[in-house]
Amino acid sequence: MNKELRLLNLLCIVAAIFFLALIILNAIAAGSISNMLSTDNLFVTMVCLLMALMFAVNPLLYLKSEGKLPIPFTKKQSATTPQISGTTSPPMLDAKGRAMPPDVRAMVSQMGQAKTKDA
Repeated sequence: MNKELRLLNLLCIVAAIFFLALIILNAIAAGSISNMLSTDNLFVTMVCLLMALMFAVNPLLYLKSEGKLPIPFTKKQSATTPQISGTTSPPMLDAKGRAMPPDVRAMVSQMGQAKTKDA
């Protein structure tokens, strides 16, 4: 599966570079600025930009999920920081002995709290 994923990402990157090259070729072939700003050339440029973006999204999301693409201005959660506040108790286990995710633990703890009715 890993080889297929690498091949898919490589093909997507090649396709994105191809569409960016088409944009450059279109700008060179247009000659002057007035020809480059014609409706037809702007349409071809926008379609090529959209296609390059569509092919570049998969590899970028893969790099982000692997942690190899740093995203600026985002806070990183450390492994010691609990994701949900107040979850310092030992992990709850399901029927097979696996640890429950933090969101399930939060829901279970909310169900256990007694609700007060308005008078």
